[in-house]
Amino acid sequence: MAATEAREEGITWTFTPMLDISRDARWGRIAESLGEDPYLAGELGAAMVRGFQGKQLSDSDAIAACVKHFVGYGAAEGGRDYNSTYIPENLLRNVYLVPFQKAIEAGAATLMTSFNDNDGIPASGNDYLLRTILRDEWKFDGFVVSDWCSMSEMLSHGFATDRKDVARISANAGVDMEMVSKTYIDYLPELVAEKKVSMEVIDNAVRNILRIKYRLGLFENPYTQKGSTSSIYSAEHLKTARQAAVESAILLKNDGVLPLKEGQTVALIGPMADAPHDQLGTWSFDGDKNRTVTPLKALQSDEYKQVKYYYEPGLAYSRDTDTRNFEKVKSVVRQADVAVVCVGEEAILSGEAHSLSNINLIGAQSELLKAVKSTNKPVVMVVIAGRPLTIERDLPYADAVLYNFHPGTMGGLAIMDLLFGRENPSGKLPATFVREVGQIPMYYNHNNTGRPAPDQVISLNDIPLEAPQTSLGNTSFYLDSGRDPLFVFGYGLSYSTFAYDNLHLSSDEVHATDTLTVTATIKNTSATDGTEVAQLYVRDLVGSIDRPVKELKGFQRLFIKAGDSQTVTFKLPVSELAFYGRDMKKKVEAGAFDLWIGPNSAEGLKGSFTVTE
Repeated sequence: MAATEAREEGITWTFTPMLDISRDARWGRIAESLGEDPYLAGELGAAMVRGFQGKQLSDSDAIAACVKHFVGYGAAEGGRDYNSTYIPENLLRNVYLVPFQKAIEAGAATLMTSFNDNDGIPASGNDYLLRTILRDEWKFDGFVVSDWCSMSEMLSHGFATDRKDVARISANAGVDMEMVSKTYIDYLPELVAEKKVSMEVIDNAVRNILRIKYRLGLFENPYTQKGSTSSIYSAEHLKTARQAAVESAILLKNDGVLPLKEGQTVALIGPMADAPHDQLGTWSFDGDKNRTVTPLKALQSDEYKQVKYYYEPGLAYSRDTDTRNFEKVKSVVRQADVAVVCVGEEAILSGEAHSLSNINLIGAQSELLKAVKSTNKPVVMVVIAGRPLTIERDLPYADAVLYNFHPGTMGGLAIMDLLFGRENPSGKLPATFVREVGQIPMYYNHNNTGRPAPDQVISLNDIPLEAPQTSLGNTSFYLDSGRDPLFVFGYGLSYSTFAYDNLHLSSDEVHATDTLTVTATIKNTSATDGTEVAQLYVRDLVGSIDRPVKELKGFQRLFIKAGDSQTVTFKLPVSELAFYGRDMKKKVEAGAFDLWIGPNSAEGLKGSFTVTE
């Protein structure tokens, strides 16, 4: 649908999907990413490529995708945008390159280089990435574009002497098209004359670009004919946007207050309750805020006209620190049965160049939540934000938490559908939620240490005064924030409850060319129909290099009626267990594996199998 709307406006190329593995929520561009896991990012990224590009690029509902940022940008040091990365080749190949390769295999037409340098080499001058891996190994036949001035920024990196040197480095490295900085226009002719860039390099770059233009049909049909009707904001597209917002919301906490009953009076509170611009999120240049349905607008709509509500934002915007209206807020809440407090981040606080060192709720939003809770009324915290925020300190003041990220045009109706039980939450977290920023980086698919922490660890309060100097447990954890995150990767609640049972593996011994079939029974043990996202994880117990403690290898959405059971079946090609080892060759290594099917990365039924030589 996005492709159809874009093509209708004459746009034939989009700078998405963004496939940067993102393990640091301080980095603003995590809002654009597909999370921390290479398998998930690869599956979603490939689906986006197929959606944008359709059956063939010249179709009226197809545009060229551009996978970005190649590569490692999400690992920017300290979460500071544009910063350096230091990703060794094993990690690069086993994690950061994985979603890009899947997107290229799905047919992505173009690729964008990154801003960062990795191990001292800026991405727009890295011939190993752009020629050896992308062209020689992956056989990519689309074109490569630099990011905005990322080529000329090699001067600031200290990687090029002048703008002419920039053009030489990037052309020879394999950048086909320059975005904005114009060093190609200014210097390629003389670089060719001086034989510092060959005509073969120029010809190949031109071929790569023209090949995609031909596939887009731009030579046969260069102009867009505006039709009498438009698909933009059509009923069908708005319905899909609403459903997408419903399915991607994550219920993080529910002490029984949800779902709301439509006879209850609602106090709608908070700066994000009616923030039509901010609800659209980062990079929404052409979004029309006048079409945004906020939570307030949802309650004002015909669909919710029977719901009695009071509205008092309390704060004008998310950064607001003015608490003068808090007594008025409490007065409004006392007149209601339940308070829905909409908090989070304005759109401009996430996205490119919007890194934060503090990712608590900003402004006086935490104080607002406490003020509402002081009325002793049930409180539902609705978060609308671009990143995983550190909300542990806010949880005691909320009886339920619905996390929406920036849900877009139809987000308000989607939120009300979920709060009132017209829809059942089913979303799962694509990234780990830490307790506080000091735990970053924290992600589920980490390597183990030689001293992994046990389930119970020492805390600061366990240390007696004037204790003798010891190693205090001799394991890897924080004395102040413990071992675990606030919410694990893959976590998400529902109004339904699900029980997993009967894990079965087709064999306990497989060869590298086999496919392992894994099944489990999932029962809806509640009185509410619901959708569960079952997840498959594996662990390679011993490898030629340390292997992650868990790796996602599959997920399925299953709609299960109340009281019913379904069998979930995963087909796991053993080839999917391959990785790049010490010799930099990708292969499946023989040995023992653990396997889980469960509702998230920390829970599930556990089995084991062996891969033989």
